[in-house]
Amino acid sequence: MAAPSKATVVLKAVKKITVQFCPFESNVRSTREFLNLVGSEKARATNMNCEVIPVVKHDKSEPVVDITYVDGEKLLMKGANLTSSEMLSAFQSRCVAKDPQAKVGEKK
Repeated sequence: MAAPSKATVVLKAVKKITVQFCPFESNVRSTREFLNLVGSEKARATNMNCEVIPVVKHDKSEPVVDITYVDGEKLLMKGANLTSSEMLSAFQSRCVAKDPQAKVGEKK
């Protein structure tokens, strides 16, 4: 199931996002959808210094999203058993906790 298109992704508290997946596996859809959300121009405009790095492998590896925040904390999500909505929800809850102003911006 696709993530809601109305979701606003704010990368203000994020330093780097690495999205790693094998495109030939059947369980990568949610990881690719998450990459599409955080890699969009609208999301990237919220933090031009944030690196979004897609790593495409052909080794039947598990889809993984590795997020590094500006304070050094890391979040590792294994996308094989998560939906893109669940991944986005976990990501945004951490971002809002690190940057309370991001929540204020979403309400406008």
